Amino acid sequence: MNTLQKDIRSIRGIGEKRAQALGKLGVFSLFDLISYFPKRYEDRSQIKPIALVQDGESVCICAVCGDEPRLSRIRRGLDIVRFRAFDSSAQVSISYFNQSYVRNQIHRGESYRFYGKMEVRGSQRSLTNPVFEPEESPLSATGAIVPVYRVCAGLPQRSLRQSIQAGLDQCLDEIPELLPEPIRREHALIGVREAYRAIHFPEDYSVLEQARRRFVFEELFLLSCALGMRRQERSAGIPLPVPDFEEFYARLPFRPTQAQRRAVSEAAADLASGNQMTRLLQGDVGSGKTLAAAALIWQCARAGRLSLLMAPTQILAQQHCQTLSGFLEPMGLRIALLTGAVRAAERKSLQEKLDAGELDLIIGTHALLSEGLRFPRLALTVTDEQHRFGVEQRAKLTGQPEQEDGSSVLPDSRNRPLVRPHVYVMSATPIPRTLALIIYGELDVSLLDELPPGRRAVETFCVDSRYRARLLAFIRKLCGEGRQVFVVCPKVEEDTEETWEASPAPSEQIPRRGKLESAVEEAERLKKELPGLRVSCIHGRMKSAEKDAVMRAVLEGAVDVLVSTTVIEVGVDVPNAALMLIENAERFGLSQLHQLRGRVGRGVHQSYCVLVTDSETKEAKARMQVMCESNDGFRIAEEDLRLRGPGDFFGSRQHGLPETHVADLGTDTETLMRSKEAAERLLREDPELQLPEHRALRERVEMMAEKMNGTLN
Repeated sequence: MNTLQKDIRSIRGIGEKRAQALGKLGVFSLFDLISYFPKRYEDRSQIKPIALVQDGESVCICAVCGDEPRLSRIRRGLDIVRFRAFDSSAQVSISYFNQSYVRNQIHRGESYRFYGKMEVRGSQRSLTNPVFEPEESPLSATGAIVPVYRVCAGLPQRSLRQSIQAGLDQCLDEIPELLPEPIRREHALIGVREAYRAIHFPEDYSVLEQARRRFVFEELFLLSCALGMRRQERSAGIPLPVPDFEEFYARLPFRPTQAQRRAVSEAAADLASGNQMTRLLQGDVGSGKTLAAAALIWQCARAGRLSLLMAPTQILAQQHCQTLSGFLEPMGLRIALLTGAVRAAERKSLQEKLDAGELDLIIGTHALLSEGLRFPRLALTVTDEQHRFGVEQRAKLTGQPEQEDGSSVLPDSRNRPLVRPHVYVMSATPIPRTLALIIYGELDVSLLDELPPGRRAVETFCVDSRYRARLLAFIRKLCGEGRQVFVVCPKVEEDTEETWEASPAPSEQIPRRGKLESAVEEAERLKKELPGLRVSCIHGRMKSAEKDAVMRAVLEGAVDVLVSTTVIEVGVDVPNAALMLIENAERFGLSQLHQLRGRVGRGVHQSYCVLVTDSETKEAKARMQVMCESNDGFRIAEEDLRLRGPGDFFGSRQHGLPETHVADLGTDTETLMRSKEAAERLLREDPELQLPEHRALRERVEMMAEKMNGTLN
C-alpha cells in the first residue's frame, strides 16, 4: 500500500496549485485519486446527423464550420463567440459565452467534433458551449464514453481526467486484489485492475457495468467485514437465567401475540448466554414493543438485577413509566422515573435507593447520563428510538461498565471492564432492511410483524386546499363526538428563515403556489374558524416546561385540536385522538408521514389521516399514493429510501450512516445481502483476517473502520 499512499504531487502533471484544488475534494494520496470515481458518464462515442437530433438531447456531431467565428461584447464581463456549422443533413448555430479564445481555435471550412445539448426550435438548431476538437486530431474529448466528476473551482474536468489517467499509469500494476479468488469466481466479478481502468475510462457500457458491479460488491463486502469484526469484539455479559414466561404472560390483562412471544424468546436466550446482548427490536407503531421490553426487565429483576430504560423526551419517559408500572408493579417490581425535572433532593433519594438495591427499573431521559450517577447491579439498558440520540450519548448508556464492587457509573470510565450490560434497542421507526444492516450492523434484530388483534387501520386520504371547508366540518363532527384532533404544519411561524422542522424530498421541486402553513398562524386561524373548540399549539421552539404543560392538557382531554410541528412525531400516546391532518404533506418524507399517522388510531375508535397538498409534481403524487394505499411501515420505508436515498432518510449524518461511494443503499439490497454472506463466511474461516492472503483486505477494512469511527452504533 506504500506506493498508493504517495502524495499526489508525486504524480506527473500535478503541481501545487492542482494539488490544492484536489485537496478540496478530499484527494491527497495516489489511492484517493484513483478511487475518486465519476458521478456520471457522457456517451460521446456515437456521431449523429444534425437533422436527427431531438430537442434537449446531449449528442456528438461532426460538422464543418460555415463562417468565421464572430466575437461580440454584450457588456462588461459578457462576450459571445458565434458561428454556423453544418453536415450533410442540416446546419446548427453554435455559441460560446465568455470563451473568446474559441474565435482563434475554430476556422471556417474545417471539420470538428462537437458535443453538447441540442436545442431545437422549429427548423432552427443551436448548441451552447459545446465541447469540441478537430476531426483529424486524436480522440480525447469525444469519440468515447467520457467520465464526469464532481469538481471545484480551479480544477476543470479535463485536468482531473488527465491527473487520474497519470495516476493509473503510475500505480495500476500495484493495486492489491482485496477479494479472494473463490469469492470473485462465485460472484462473477472482474479483477481489481481491470475494474479501476474500466470505471474511469470504459471502452463500452458492458465493461463499465462489470466494473460498477465489482466496486459495489467490494464496498459492501468491506463494510460487512468491518461490522462483522466489531461484532466479534463484544464483551462478556451478565448471565441471566431464563424464567418461565408463562407466569409473566398469565398476569397480563391481554394475550401477547406470537410475534411478541418470539421476540421475548430470542432476547431472553441472549440474556442467558453469558455474552453481551446487543439486539434491536423493530416494530411498527402499536405492535407491542413495550411489552417485550417489560418481559426482559422482569427476567432481570428475577435475577436480582437492575434495568434502565432511556427515552428521547420527558413525555415519552413518563408514558413508559405509566405503562411499565401497570405491567410490572403488580408483579412486585420497584420502578422510578428520572428526568431533568427531578430536583436534587429527589435525585439524592433515588441514588440512595439504588445503592440499597431497592429499585428494579429506572426510566428516564438524557438525565440518566448525568455525571456521577451510579447504577449498582445494572444488567440491561433499553433505549427507545435510539437513532434520536447522538453517538456519544448512546455510547455512554450502552457501553457502561460494571466495576469490581458491582456498581456502574455514567459516563463511562476509561478502564474497559470485562462485563458490560446487555443492550436492547426499541424502534418504531420502520427502517428498510438495507439500512438496518448498516445502522444497526452490530445488533441482532427481532421483528414484531404482527399487530395486536382488534387494532384498526388508520384510513388515509389526500386532498388539496380546496377541501378546507369540508375538513373544518369533519373536525367539528369528531370533536362533537368527544374525539381529539392533531393538525401538523411543517414550520413554526411565517416570515422567519431556517425554521423548517421537516425536509422535503431532495428530488422534488416544490411549486411556490400559496404559502406554507405555519403552526402558530394555523392555530390562530383555527381558533377563529372553530369557535367553541379548545385549540392549542406546540412546537420545538417552546421551552420543555411549556411543551409538557400543553401535552398534559391534551392527555387530560382539555384540548380539542392540537396544532403542532413534528415535535409530536414520536412517542405521544393519545388514545382519544382520531384525526391527523397534515398540512403541506409534500414537505415530509414518507417515513415521517407514517410516524405522524401513528399518533392516531391508538384507541378503540376509527381514526383518520388526511394529507393536504397542492403540489402537482409526479414525486409528490407518488408518495401520497403510497401513504393512501398502505399502512405497512416497512413497505413505506422501502419506498421512502428508494425515493429519497439513504443520506436524507433520517435527515442527519449523526444517525450512523457510513458514506458509500459506489453502492446505493436504496437499490443495491441484493448485492448487500450477497456480500454480507460472503464476508460472514470468510470471517468464520479467518476471524481476524490474519492469513497472508488476507493482509491487503485487513488493511483496507481497518482504513474503512477508522473512517467510520464514531458513526456506527
